[in-house]
Amino acid sequence: MTMFTPRLSRRHLLAGGASALALAATGAHAQTGAAGAFPSGPIKMIVPFPAGTGADLTARTFAKAMGELSGQPVVVENKAGANGVIAVQAVLAAPADGYTILLGSNSTLSTNAALFRNLAYDPIRDLAPLTVIGRAPCVVIVPPKSPFKTLKALIAEVKKRPGQLNYGAGSPSYTLYTEWMNELAGIKAKNIPYKGASDVMNAIAGGQIDYAVVDSTAALQLIKGGRLRALAVTDAHRSTAIPDVPTSAEAGLPKFLAFNWTAAAAPAKTPAPVVQALEALFLKAGKTEEVQETFRRQSSTSVMSTGTEMRQFQLEEIERWKRLAEATKLQVD
Repeated sequence: MTMFTPRLSRRHLLAGGASALALAATGAHAQTGAAGAFPSGPIKMIVPFPAGTGADLTARTFAKAMGELSGQPVVVENKAGANGVIAVQAVLAAPADGYTILLGSNSTLSTNAALFRNLAYDPIRDLAPLTVIGRAPCVVIVPPKSPFKTLKALIAEVKKRPGQLNYGAGSPSYTLYTEWMNELAGIKAKNIPYKGASDVMNAIAGGQIDYAVVDSTAALQLIKGGRLRALAVTDAHRSTAIPDVPTSAEAGLPKFLAFNWTAAAAPAKTPAPVVQALEALFLKAGKTEEVQETFRRQSSTSVMSTGTEMRQFQLEEIERWKRLAEATKLQVD
């Protein structure tokens, strides 16, 4: 997985941001007199997750910063359910004028396209990319009383007993992530599906399943409190929040760089100058201290890509997940 580390230097990102700002200024100027500079009214930011989640916090932090920068209110609306499909459909049903946008994730913007044969939308055709906002690594976890102290030990045991150990997954996306790890490690285990990440972590804490791959931000406090044991953080660098946990490379799987990421998009038919103005507004908001502090608090990494970079990243992600979904027969109707 070439997950947005991205293959972009800081200079490239800054240059991209400056370019987007210039384009947005040109676009906004072109609209003046006809429809007025964008935005001239409230923006609705739809989030496919419940209030209180990490994505919701990110959305509300950006909404506040973008509102202060633009002089127009940015209102967050939560539309959870159906693996993000409800939220995307709400965005696509709104006028394509830039005043209703999506703050989605890897599920809504990449893995859904690989997992669902009859997905109600196309994340490439139907949505205009604005920016990949940030990313956070996953962690490989086992019960606190598990005999496995290292990832290598876990892998060795699964190899000895293929199909006899099990893993938990709180969504189809996490099944993909775990199957990717299994593929890299050359192991086979039984998938135990759960309704959400919290259910998986409770099952791990109670010793009901052998291992799982979960979002690190959701698991941090349970790891720190000793209710979960982390064998690896799926990043190239150790987490400052759990510095004793080895990276994937240190644990023996250097290619397993799995991240949850958030990104923003607008309906595909939104006028180009408005898309450029939104991209520029996100990039500017991403530099504010309040937004950067949110990234630090969540132990996540700020990305703030351009829309062009986001589109290329999406295409790479979808291709990867489609291959894996087909190989593991994980596609659903």
